[in-house]
Amino acid sequence: MQTNRHTAVIYPPYRGAPPPRPYEPAFEDDTDYPESDGQPMAETELHRDLMIDSILTLKARFQDVPAVCVSGNMLMYYVPRDAKKSLAPDVFVTFGIERKQRRIYRIWEEGKPPDFVLEFSSKGTFENDLGAKKDLYAEVLGVREYFLYDAERKYLPTPLMGFRLVDAAYVPIPPEPDGKVFAATLGLSLGLRGDGFGFYDAVAGCWLETPMDEAAERAEAAATLAERAEAAASQAKESAAQAVLAQQRAEARAQEVAAAARAEAEARQRAEARAQEVAAAARAEAEARQRAEAEAERKRVEAEQADARATQVEEELAQLREAYRQLQIELNRQKSSDAS
Repeated sequence: MQTNRHTAVIYPPYRGAPPPRPYEPAFEDDTDYPESDGQPMAETELHRDLMIDSILTLKARFQDVPAVCVSGNMLMYYVPRDAKKSLAPDVFVTFGIERKQRRIYRIWEEGKPPDFVLEFSSKGTFENDLGAKKDLYAEVLGVREYFLYDAERKYLPTPLMGFRLVDAAYVPIPPEPDGKVFAATLGLSLGLRGDGFGFYDAVAGCWLETPMDEAAERAEAAATLAERAEAAASQAKESAAQAVLAQQRAEARAQEVAAAARAEAEARQRAEARAQEVAAAARAEAEARQRAEAEAERKRVEAEQADARATQVEEELAQLREAYRQLQIELNRQKSSDAS
């Protein structure tokens, strides 16, 4: 069983002063105890709604308490064999008895009266609520705490009143500084909430909500979550579309970059080929220049050699010419000698 986070303790069975018991616990009883008194549930729709909301709120509050009866507008009989001795509290809570569906509440069968009773006073009930009914709850039934709320806020001395049983008589419960009135039996404060009325958990620091209000809040929260989810989905869809567009742009850019890279690579290859061609041409030119220089050097050497040979030939020719001249001179001398 999950524990209600607002329920701090498991309420013990009733241990207050036992109520007067003008009966024996076990006896033969064939009395007809009606389940309805033929009266409307409440004087006005406002009182009816307050009654239903309060019962549902307290049922939710004590849903994890194993032995508790939360009910209201149920005929409650307090004298055995006397069906006229009855009343129908607007809201009541009894701790320490079986949790079950009841059609009527017979105090001698349950073994105890309610611990807490709340009546919603109206024009037709407030005098009885403050008079005979209050005395009955205290002196005859022994209800530990008795609360009154004036929904129209114009009949009771104050809109909210609380009484606690002390020595078979009710003593007013002093309001807290903020106007709330603490119900010790419930561990909750009752207070005016705007134009309405509610139960306040001082430990949790919050007002108790009716199951319907909680369901409405959950539905509103779910709707808000749904709106947020739808907005998130729309945003995600838009983001996905933007991502697809960005991816397409990135792919197009990548293709452009790849094409540019290919063009650059081709241009580099062409440049390298051209550089190789230029280098080859330079090498060929250098080789041709080397060959030309070698040829020029060879021709220079040959020219020098030819010049040397020409010089030598000129020298030899000069020698021959000198020898011929000497020979002519010698011949001429001989001829002159012979002639003499």
